[in-house]
Amino acid sequence: MTVTHAQGFEAAGIPIGLKSSGDPDLALVVNRGPRQNAAAVFTSNRAKANPILWSQQVIADGTVSAIILNSGGANCFTGSEGFQTTHLTAEAVGEALGVSAGDVLVCSTGLIGQQLDRSKLIPGVATAAAALTSDGGEAAANAILTTDSHAKTAVVTGDGWTIGGMAKGAGMLAPALATMLVVLTTDAELESAELDAMLRAATRVSFDRLDSDGCTSTNDQVTLLASGASGIRPDTAAFQAALVALCTDLATQLMGDAEGASHDITIEVVNAATEDDAVEVGRSVARNNLFKAAVFGNDPNWGRVLAAIGTTRAAFDPYAVDVAMNGVRVCSNGAPDRPREEVDLTPRALHLLIDLKAGPAQATIYTNDLTHDYVHENSAYSS
Repeated sequence: MTVTHAQGFEAAGIPIGLKSSGDPDLALVVNRGPRQNAAAVFTSNRAKANPILWSQQVIADGTVSAIILNSGGANCFTGSEGFQTTHLTAEAVGEALGVSAGDVLVCSTGLIGQQLDRSKLIPGVATAAAALTSDGGEAAANAILTTDSHAKTAVVTGDGWTIGGMAKGAGMLAPALATMLVVLTTDAELESAELDAMLRAATRVSFDRLDSDGCTSTNDQVTLLASGASGIRPDTAAFQAALVALCTDLATQLMGDAEGASHDITIEVVNAATEDDAVEVGRSVARNNLFKAAVFGNDPNWGRVLAAIGTTRAAFDPYAVDVAMNGVRVCSNGAPDRPREEVDLTPRALHLLIDLKAGPAQATIYTNDLTHDYVHENSAYSS
């Protein structure tokens, strides 16, 4: 269920000592071809880590032979030395695989502001290359974790072609990709420009709709690699639908593992004047700490929903809005409807439906509650 399910890919995940825990911390995914087409989307944070700056250059020609990912350090705000480390890492991958360093994407995740230990990282690249296998996807998925409690992987199969994926991220999950690293692979025959358009369309309605804590990372990257090894050119609509499904699956897995969360909250906004309005309304609730704290306390406090959406610029009448929680309409036309005691928030999943009655558009935002554990994890995090 991961990146090596598609034909033409090998992967590895090994420990090289970047993490003090001794857990795996270096992953390598290689596209063996025959094609090496690729696309990537990056964080929109103006503060970008050195691997992002490097990878944005690499992806410009749409050709990628491999992607190397380390946990145990973000390599962000580490100056010219940190960028040189990224460059040397790509060169080490190129030497180990016999490819150009300019065709190697680099990703890092972990604590900002600390130099990566080159004495471990550079030799570790050769060790990872020697460990590559056609079933190494699970090992790679485990090697990119930071505060995650488990690996996130998924596979979707089409008519003779496959898309596989792995993702990491548990905190700093907010749009503009949200410390999210995602690698997607496919054996379908698609050109880089097509991959780019499809990936952007898929991330727009999946990863960009994940808003766990309102914090945008410096290192976010979602990459799609295509080997063409199946020899099949897919129906583009079918491939796009499969890619959206895969990205949504991974995004909701990230939501389910958000740091300290006890509820997974799906916010569905319907009958908005525009899709942008629906997204803005959904995001206003996802970022409302009062609402998220109420959910943590199993309190269906729908008044906090109305208060949150009233701060937006979206077109709607706040006194015409309906709100339902887990199928119970607690607010109708801006006034109480069913008793809040009918809402059961003890299950982990909460479906929040907001009907704006302002038009035909809709959007879904994914978030989680705000818990004691979230505060504890992020006050103690230093690795």
